[in-house]
Amino acid sequence: MSAINFEITDQRLKEYEENGFIIIRNFFDEEEVRKMKKCFEETEEMANQKISLEDGLGRNVDITVWNSPGSDVTGMAARSEKVVNAAEKLLGNLEVYHYHGKLVQKEPKSGGSWLWHQDYGYWYRNGCLFPEMLTVFMAVDKCDKTNGCLKVLKGSHKCGRIDHSMVAGQTGANIDRVSELKKKLEVVFVELNPGDVLMFGCNLLHCSGPNNSDRRRWAYLMCYNTRHNNPVKVHHHPCYTPLQKVPNSAIKECENYTDFSGKAFMDKNVNQTIKFYKTQS
Repeated sequence: MSAINFEITDQRLKEYEENGFIIIRNFFDEEEVRKMKKCFEETEEMANQKISLEDGLGRNVDITVWNSPGSDVTGMAARSEKVVNAAEKLLGNLEVYHYHGKLVQKEPKSGGSWLWHQDYGYWYRNGCLFPEMLTVFMAVDKCDKTNGCLKVLKGSHKCGRIDHSMVAGQTGANIDRVSELKKKLEVVFVELNPGDVLMFGCNLLHCSGPNNSDRRRWAYLMCYNTRHNNPVKVHHHPCYTPLQKVPNSAIKECENYTDFSGKAFMDKNVNQTIKFYKTQS
């Protein structure tokens, strides 16, 4: 059953505040997932804009990143009331805007790892003064332990921002700090079916292992910032830009799979952040 009219209840809000994340099963139904997969799989632009980041362990993780949601099917999902309203409720009933979206691609037998990190480890450097940010992680493919699903450290958001440093092409949290926290907090493997989502705050520690299976592991991440937290400097992601919500029905009604006008893909050849990553690897 689809969560087309999903709303954050007080119970789910309490769970998010206590654990730093919530999992919502069947948030997008089969048709919604199928339409998004068509955007991701059948358009050259998604593949052409792919960036490979080294994980420091001999493998790469591929990502395609864009700043504006756009008017294609994936943009309708990122602008849908059920997603945006949930983000606003979880972030204290504050207005949010689309900070960026990305497709994370771990290919069979070769997909790399994401090191333990907080998203705020990255975003703090972008001039975002407050951790009023979150990610909606949607499983495009089945995500499980064998193909490198996410692992989260339950309750780690309460530790505040941890120091991060460059490791190959990624920003990793201080490994000694993480090791001590793992002695006190539960590591949760976030196994998801296509259409399930994980909503998590920007200070939650998370990572993922390599994809050693013969199955692909793709995920669509929609990231949001609050208007109140408008970054204090211009950087490679947008400052506050009003977000035009659409009805949940817009996902199924949309037939735009190829026109990505205004989506503002991150250019791996000119983006300063990517250049910085590569010089550090």
